[in-house]
Amino acid sequence: MLSTRELNRATLERQLLLRRHRMDATAAVGHLVGLHSQLPQNPYTALWSRLVDFDAAACSARLAERELVRISMQRSTIHTVTADDCLALRPVLQVPQDRTLRSAFGRQLAGVDIEEAAARARRLSEERPMTFREIGTALAEYWPEAPRQALGMIARHRLAMVQVPPRGLWQRGGASRHTTAEYWLGRELAPIDAPDDLVMRYLAAFGPASVMDIQAWCGLTRLREVVERHRAELLAFRDENGVELFDLPDAPRPAGDVPAPPRFLPEFDNVFIGHRDRTRIISDEAKSRIWPGNNIVRAPFLLDGFVAGTWKLGGEDRRRRATLALEPFTAVTPAQRDALEDEGGRLLQLHAPDTDHEITLVEPTCHSGRGRPLRTARPAPARCSTGA
Repeated sequence: MLSTRELNRATLERQLLLRRHRMDATAAVGHLVGLHSQLPQNPYTALWSRLVDFDAAACSARLAERELVRISMQRSTIHTVTADDCLALRPVLQVPQDRTLRSAFGRQLAGVDIEEAAARARRLSEERPMTFREIGTALAEYWPEAPRQALGMIARHRLAMVQVPPRGLWQRGGASRHTTAEYWLGRELAPIDAPDDLVMRYLAAFGPASVMDIQAWCGLTRLREVVERHRAELLAFRDENGVELFDLPDAPRPAGDVPAPPRFLPEFDNVFIGHRDRTRIISDEAKSRIWPGNNIVRAPFLLDGFVAGTWKLGGEDRRRRATLALEPFTAVTPAQRDALEDEGGRLLQLHAPDTDHEITLVEPTCHSGRGRPLRTARPAPARCSTGA
């Protein structure tokens, strides 16, 4: 049996969050089987929290150089993945794409030849990168009865469409324009293969985990048969509720009392959306405060390995002063406050270098919403340079 704390520490270690690692950014993205990237700047905060001396501008250049790409992958959501994983894994994840297209737009696309529309979308987007709205408008010439949004979604779900820069570059913006992965990378997609390798890579980055955890992460179903094919190669555990968990024999499983430093994570991060049962890192109460509804999402921070509060960057003039507001869910100890201040200072240096920095903490009992200043200072030396 593995306790919740043991699962927490194992997951943090696999997710490179128990300590910062000296690892190349592309290698880290590959190990994590991609980074959730619904918000374009999320991967940079995610990697900064995981790697020693992370250079956001250099990572951004990997996108521009087509070593990394942004594409719809697991659960039909945008991920930053390596070029190799884009070509190898996107075909494996086609089934959730087809399911999403049918369930969300099937009725609106009645009478549309899906494969012909996809072929036309391919030709259009390989002539020049296009938004899905532009693709839908062009396809409406052939299927005028269908909604343009639905027509554009044929390209999103039936084709492997990458978002091209400047979308996703560090501290830059741009419309979500797309072309095919084959055209962008100059290579063909791999043939559709069984998901066995995907499952094993998931366990390396997220395990120990149940079959339902794996399915919730990737959007595929019927993965019990994959796990059963490899049962002899895997270790089996039970969590505190008796659910069977699987893991790779040589994967690290630290003790539950191993120290876990504070970490600032983006609004959507692998570590707390990669399982069906997320109690190994976030309680139901904390979940309701991170995702309170009405499309509101807040960025969390970890204390002792678990989601313990939210953070928000601000400042009336980011060129002169940047602020970091911390709102813990429960009272924090002086030692935790000091650790949050230190880590928060490095976070400000990532997002707003060469400005004055201020960190405030809103006590859980403070109803005015006004935080108590922890520190006002000039920025610290560039980049996090320790393995803490």
